[in-house]
Amino acid sequence: MTSADQTTPSQTVAPWITAQLHSLLTQRGHAWLLAGPSGLGQYELAMALVRAWLCDQAGPAGACGVCASCHAINVHAHADLCVLCPETVLLDMGWPLGEKAQSEIDSKKRKPSKEIRVEAMRDAVEFAQRTSARGRGKAVLVFPAERMNVFTANALLKTLEEPVGDVKFVLATDAAHLLLPTIRSRCLGHTMVWPDHDTALRWLQAQGVPAPQAAVMLRASGGRPTDALLMAPVSDRWRLLPKAVLRGEVAVFKDWTPAQTVDALHKLCHDLLALKSGAQPRYFEVADLPTPGSWHSLSDWAKSLAQTRRTVEHPFNPGLMLEALVSQAQLALNSKP
Repeated sequence: MTSADQTTPSQTVAPWITAQLHSLLTQRGHAWLLAGPSGLGQYELAMALVRAWLCDQAGPAGACGVCASCHAINVHAHADLCVLCPETVLLDMGWPLGEKAQSEIDSKKRKPSKEIRVEAMRDAVEFAQRTSARGRGKAVLVFPAERMNVFTANALLKTLEEPVGDVKFVLATDAAHLLLPTIRSRCLGHTMVWPDHDTALRWLQAQGVPAPQAAVMLRASGGRPTDALLMAPVSDRWRLLPKAVLRGEVAVFKDWTPAQTVDALHKLCHDLLALKSGAQPRYFEVADLPTPGSWHSLSDWAKSLAQTRRTVEHPFNPGLMLEALVSQAQLALNSKP
């Protein structure tokens, strides 16, 4: 979550988000699908939209940031806003769970879900059918929308097609291809704008990131600013990572999650394959990369990492998984060209 949920939108929303917000607010529709690669601000744009829809004094630039409605969203207690996320995401961002879900988790009956549960969607459909508490309509925000399974998506379909009363939906995703075609067809699509390098760099510096560190983070994220901001804790090790992996040093990934580790290794593999083919690397500087190994070893490593991505959230032993990932990477990097 960004600081946009604690202060006024005009103070915190990135410039490329603001420009898209202005454009979307001039268009009519009851359901939007914000789609694009991760790190471009899908959640931030979705939240800016619902703020504007529900604001007591909204203008062409969006929500005022100071009215009772904006304050209610700031404290995550707006009666006319339903935020649908996986329970793990809601807890991370400070949004309340439903009473039943919170009770089940508190009593250790189950762990927080990493998917958007069908029960939560049914509650949202019921919410959408009730009368607006503040008289300015209702809003349902779904993020990340690809975390809806087929049952959850089907529970949304009819309401999305024929909403009852004054309710608007905004779905945000970085994997639109994983959504049901029927969900996509019932929404007005919006492709997220990719900010230019200088704009993204200035925005990172405005978040308090020193210029040299911001440049490393932006490159490491492939030019995606909000992803770059999440990489701040590991930015000091990024340029050291390729040759540390070459030596089999597991410690370079200290305090990284399995998902962060797999993502970093995937980027390293990508850049080595690019270098091998005579192209420029995207995520690392050429000087920081070791000599690429063989085509066969690098290709096999890429396929293995792609498979690991699909299961990275499973409850494996993190230590053993990290050792296996680094061992596999070291073998690929040390293969004969």
